[in-house]
Amino acid sequence: MQQANPSVPSRIGLVVHPRRGIEGALSATRAWAEAHGVVLGQVPISGQARRVADPIDVASCDLVLALGGDGTALAALHMAAPASRPVLGVACGSIGVLTSVPADRLSAALDALRAGEWTPRPLPALEIVAGEAQPRFAINDFAAIRNGTGQVITAIRVDDELYARAAGDGLVVATSLGSSAYTMAAGGPILAPGVQGIVVTPLAQHGGVTPPLVVSADSRLSLSVEPGYGGSRFEIDGQEVPTAGYEVTVTLRPEYASLVTLRHQEPVLSGLRRRGLVADSPRILVHDARI
Repeated sequence: MQQANPSVPSRIGLVVHPRRGIEGALSATRAWAEAHGVVLGQVPISGQARRVADPIDVASCDLVLALGGDGTALAALHMAAPASRPVLGVACGSIGVLTSVPADRLSAALDALRAGEWTPRPLPALEIVAGEAQPRFAINDFAAIRNGTGQVITAIRVDDELYARAAGDGLVVATSLGSSAYTMAAGGPILAPGVQGIVVTPLAQHGGVTPPLVVSADSRLSLSVEPGYGGSRFEIDGQEVPTAGYEVTVTLRPEYASLVTLRHQEPVLSGLRRRGLVADSPRILVHDARI
């Protein structure tokens, strides 16, 4: 589907956090839309009861506005992806990786977007096929995790070549964007902006040596998951999904969704430092304090 030009949006679809306070951002959006003759609607999300506007089809929108945090932006990106609509993430709280602007600067951000002071950032996604089920997509990560007592045994193959078999809490597979989330917390590497690939990180492995692995963007990852006594579960972008099989194939779709990046937006690595997710070693901090 051909993408509309969001520099002069005529219809904006809202995706909102189900509980967080968004009143300030919502008021600013409504005022800006009224001043510029823009139609506002709410993109329906299954299971969400919060209503702030009349329903609107995402394919009829020029832009999708996510009011909440990174989780809300993820939901908006998944909703907008089939229609190739860009998403502007608005932080109603702390700024995350996917939110481009804080709520108190939203009106200025919409002005900048209308003036063309933005670029679309294509986001890859993991295409996940389990058993005979239809493909699912993860913008951040996919995880196979133990669901109780006992360990999960996973066999990791890259283009049909066995890398390792691991017993432990499971594993997490991440995109370059998701490499600063779950997989980083488990000891995996961060892929810098512009690096395309898949990161595989075993979780709490019981013995053996299975370092985190970075897989080429063109490779096919095959996972065999053997549940322990307590079973296992699959999660996509932090949400549990039905388990359709224990043989999983993961590949990378290079341009799954599109995120609005404003001209003067904070760089990704700077944002990780500002939020304390990446920090200098204590020795360096002590040295700096002496100067």
